Amino acid sequence: MGWKNISTIIEGKLYLGTIEAAKSSRTLTERRITHIVSVGNEPIPADNPASGFQQMRIKVEDVDYADLLIHLPAVCRFIYQAISTGGVVLVHCVQGLSRSAAVVAAYLMYTQRISAGDAINVVRRAREQVWINPGFHEQLVLFEICQYNPTPSEGVYIRWRQKIQRHLQ
Repeated sequence: MGWKNISTIIEGKLYLGTIEAAKSSRTLTERRITHIVSVGNEPIPADNPASGFQQMRIKVEDVDYADLLIHLPAVCRFIYQAISTGGVVLVHCVQGLSRSAAVVAAYLMYTQRISAGDAINVVRRAREQVWINPGFHEQLVLFEICQYNPTPSEGVYIRWRQKIQRHLQ
């Protein structure tokens, strides 16, 4: 059995998928997608403002040391606002396994006040092939510790960034 390009997280409201899902007008139309969260640098048709989609792009690579954490509050608010106003959201990266799955897990944590482990389990039940890289998994735990609002001046965030910088040197 092959992997699906798109998986339902919240029926009719939130989907997790691949870059192929984000490029497929059929997939987007069938699910009535209005908002797209692109996690990565790969271009998609929604990059064109004339596409009619509201889009948010988070430019992070799928590596343990990439800073997804600082983007999580803004992306959670973007998804929440979209769904609250009747929008339908697709969150995607290249394979829909790590970066976008971490963003969806963060959204579930933010809205349901559940732990990182519980959120990842919800995402995995919807999309069994999900494998969030260890660095993003750690950042989801930190997201919870920071009460879903890490900032550049927050101690937990600062210490984590310092640890990453030491590791990269």
